[in-house]
Amino acid sequence: QLQLVVSGGGLVLPGGSLSLFCAASGFSFSALAMRWYRQAPGKERELVATISRSGDTINYADSMKGRFTISRDNRKNTVYLQMDSLKREDTAVYYCSFSSSGNDYWGRGTQVTVSS
Repeated sequence: QLQLVVSGGGLVLPGGSLSLFCAASGFSFSALAMRWYRQAPGKERELVATISRSGDTINYADSMKGRFTISRDNRKNTVYLQMDSLKREDTAVYYCSFSSSGNDYWGRGTQVTVSS
């Protein structure tokens, strides 16, 4: 059964850090690029970062460059998102995702709230 289990969200102060985890199962994780998205209240879902299947190619949305780091461990079937220097506008539900055979697959999402 295909699963993307996202964890690691929570409440953090502005300027703080948080790590997100996406544990995958039920598909060939190492064969697929992975993505992190987020959706803030009242806004459309936006792409945060992508990582190639080997981890060699990484891309970030402009507003996350220098603050967020995506990585993966194909031995553990897990993709990570390290978020530093968090801002209030980073408050959102964060999702991991991949595409295969023309379909998009999503984890349930985890809430990240940046607030004092």
